[in-house]
Amino acid sequence: MRDKPVEDLTEMEASRELRMLAKEIAEHDKRYYTDEAPIITDPDYDLLRRRNEEIEARFPDKVRKNSPSKRVGAPAAVSQGFAKVRHAVPMLSLQNAFDDADVMEFETRIRRFLSLDDAAPISLVAEAKIDGLSLSVRYIDGKLERAATRGDGEEGEDVTANVRTIEDIPETLPAGAPAVLEVRGEVYLSHSEFRRINKEREAESAALYVNPRNAASGALRQLDASITASRRLQFFAYSWGELSAPLAETQFGALQRLAEFGFSINPLTDACDGAAGALATYAKIGEARPNLDYDIDGVVYKVDRLDWQARLGQVSRAPRWAIAHKFAAEQAETKLLAIDLQVGRTGAITPVARLEPVFVGGVTVSNATLHNAGEIERKGILIGDTVTIQRAGDVIPQVVGPVMAKRPDDAQAFTFPETCPVCGSEVTRGLDGGDAVARCSGGMVCKAQRLERLKHFVSRNAFDIEGLGGKRVEELIERDLVQSPADFFRLEARVRSGEINPGEWEGWGATSVTNLFAAIEQRRVIGFDRFLFGLGMRQIGETTARLLARHYGDLPNLQTAMATATEPESEAYQDLLAIDGIGAGVAADLVAFFHEPQNQEILDALANALTIETLEAPANVASAISGRTIVFTGGLEAMSRGEAKARAEALGAKVVGSVSKKTDVVVAGTDAGSKAKKAAELGLEIWTEAEWLAVAVGEQSA
Repeated sequence: MRDKPVEDLTEMEASRELRMLAKEIAEHDKRYYTDEAPIITDPDYDLLRRRNEEIEARFPDKVRKNSPSKRVGAPAAVSQGFAKVRHAVPMLSLQNAFDDADVMEFETRIRRFLSLDDAAPISLVAEAKIDGLSLSVRYIDGKLERAATRGDGEEGEDVTANVRTIEDIPETLPAGAPAVLEVRGEVYLSHSEFRRINKEREAESAALYVNPRNAASGALRQLDASITASRRLQFFAYSWGELSAPLAETQFGALQRLAEFGFSINPLTDACDGAAGALATYAKIGEARPNLDYDIDGVVYKVDRLDWQARLGQVSRAPRWAIAHKFAAEQAETKLLAIDLQVGRTGAITPVARLEPVFVGGVTVSNATLHNAGEIERKGILIGDTVTIQRAGDVIPQVVGPVMAKRPDDAQAFTFPETCPVCGSEVTRGLDGGDAVARCSGGMVCKAQRLERLKHFVSRNAFDIEGLGGKRVEELIERDLVQSPADFFRLEARVRSGEINPGEWEGWGATSVTNLFAAIEQRRVIGFDRFLFGLGMRQIGETTARLLARHYGDLPNLQTAMATATEPESEAYQDLLAIDGIGAGVAADLVAFFHEPQNQEILDALANALTIETLEAPANVASAISGRTIVFTGGLEAMSRGEAKARAEALGAKVVGSVSKKTDVVVAGTDAGSKAKKAAELGLEIWTEAEWLAVAVGEQSA
């Protein structure tokens, strides 16, 4: 289906593909951020997101609550010695532009959202996109108080001691700086410094760093700040978070203020006249790229006027007023030696190309994702082919396709097995986003699925049990000590009873065992949303887990509802579907999970071992529509529909596309039509546009 143009998709096809894209992208997020073992390149990942966004734009009523467009980047790493920090203002990621047309469309979207005519000038700020690590540095009354990594955008790690060693980051700010100022930017390592460090490590017979970004990451997260100081990290400031007073009226003016405060601003930053000017700057920066002493992977464009930035606001994952225009990926040729199979948490069997090692994009690579059987067939790849691979960023590359002129006579087609390569269970096939995905039917019987599910259970965004990395989990399974999630919480009692003795195991010292049990004990109290996410249910990502946790409140309520949601006509099933963002596919997978006897045993065991806390409702601003469900219908004159929706959500409302008895307010513009009629029939509260503006503009002024 992904070869089918978006404009040709039916509503059913769009819904199905969005469901599968959400699942696939979430899986890649987990592999990259949590497992640190990605199987997809940046460009390939970006294409998945782009396809998702294009379908959502054409079918806005099909946008899912767990959509990738609502997710923000990497989870905070967990390491002994670094406290977690909650960002006062979330650190967002950026949407991507892949070509000139995307940049022109970015300008068009701005005009449409702000209701600007074609003649209205739009000034953009273009700046080189540094390939480093995002950092937030907070100042109170001119003094550096705290520095934190980006983490998942909501929560990062406290790296204040290490950041104090970076010369580009001032300890104090001059008079005139806001009393509260959170400066954001990118920590990076220059090429010359990278070469110096690796030369020293080579002399010491130590492992060499793969690239400057990895070296910078390692330096920033040293427990010994003196080691960080020796790495000579640098910092470019490009944005800000919490402020007690405005810096300027424009993005460019604010950057100049930061420079006056003592921060380094990337010299490859310029104000541009619209998309055309931004593209000209992109070309200039691209020409300068080979001669720079640091890595860049694209150019970021931002709307210059800060009042427009405020109006444009954000989607949950990224601001509407900024976009990243990436450079093309580096490519190389190598030989495809074999195709191996990996079985994932949900049973999906993924083919992975085993390659003759080749140097590309700064590293030597020997594996690349092939996604699924359909991908292999579409690209016409045979074992033995010389293939083109590409790599962008610090990820395993993808196979672009075969080099037909170099195909050997003995090249062989690859055939998927009928049974799981790990457990021998039957392999089923179904359409995931239009592709025939092979899936092991063994469930927890399959050792590979069991391992991946248990690794997911203890991962950072789930139960977040420090000290239980993939290798530890694998060893516990091998020793037959952990076969289901509740087994983690029985380990300490088994050690105390003398049933098992980890002291006899290599690498399990007394201190590490004590720390592990303490970490496990801390997770006996867990939020309901993290609990649900940790179960590893198909299509239940973090966002959907939060939706379910808020809707049902606790596990017993959810179990009761799922037990009675066996029929699509049942009240419980309809209540599940009424949750904005829960479609028929997610509902079916959820009900199926709760009706599986093996899963019921897992849930009961965990319920006995844990205290599962009710998810607290998010803190919304006090407004007339906070916590209420609102529908916009008809034409609005004072602001675009997109801006109205964004404003309502910022005021704590839930915006939906259809009218039902659960709707609280219907805002009826011109030619409201059937939705307004249905609202009147249901006796719902109906507002005119003027009444809506009194709330929207009044609250904004307040």
